[in-house]
Amino acid sequence: MADTAMRETGLPGPEEPGGGGGSLGEDDDPLGRAVWRLRSRACWEDAAALLAPRAAQDAAAALRRTAVLTERCVFTGEGWSAAEGALREAEALATADEERGAAACERGHLAYAATLLGVRDRADEARSALGRAAALLAPQSPTRPLLDFRRGLIAQHLSENPSDATAAFQRAHAGAAAHGHRLLLSFTWRHMAAVAEHDGRLTEARHGFAESLRIREELGYLVGIAPALASLAAVLPDVAEAARLRAEALRLVRLLGGVPAWLAERLRATA
Repeated sequence: MADTAMRETGLPGPEEPGGGGGSLGEDDDPLGRAVWRLRSRACWEDAAALLAPRAAQDAAAALRRTAVLTERCVFTGEGWSAAEGALREAEALATADEERGAAACERGHLAYAATLLGVRDRADEARSALGRAAALLAPQSPTRPLLDFRRGLIAQHLSENPSDATAAFQRAHAGAAAHGHRLLLSFTWRHMAAVAEHDGRLTEARHGFAESLRIREELGYLVGIAPALASLAAVLPDVAEAARLRAEALRLVRLLGGVPAWLAERLRATA
């Protein structure tokens, strides 16, 4: 099973505040800001309900709703059929290549997450969907960095090809920086740090985990802060500081009602 640094399975979806929202840009969209606030506080069902009226007719909103429901699956281990239904609706609304490519990227994400978390082996579907996304998305598409990131996860966890994974994470990191996708940057920092930790490059790992945590705190991505704290704690030489970070992570998990579920179990065991 994947470790603490990896269990988020490539979550960044197509919305975040401050201009980093992938191809959908929601700086001036009150609905997008409301969805972000709910999503970041683990209120995924409420966020999906807000999006539902627009998602019935608009491909971009349908894709956002899919991302929200998939994130709930990953953090709670529940709601897979709802996410699959939302994805089918998004796919039906997609017409332009960018929309179809983004929907294929979300299908690959959902299939990968189901495989990694042991729900059902959908590895072939994940690879096929991300390959389809790569064929549909233009080279300069703002969805490309997210696609690169998710292909890196497959290379790392399903294909066990660390060199391809690292190259994909680096492409995703550069693309996220170029497009201003700050939430995705927090994930690329996090996963490159996990690779460094695995290779024994602990100074590099500490830097990457600290950068990931900093971005999440600045964005107010509350549901993602506890995993970032736990990962940073694992590479700190100061035992007391590591314990303090784990205690703060456990406090946040309890505040959010026990999510992420996989992290709650691990933190309680070490408390």
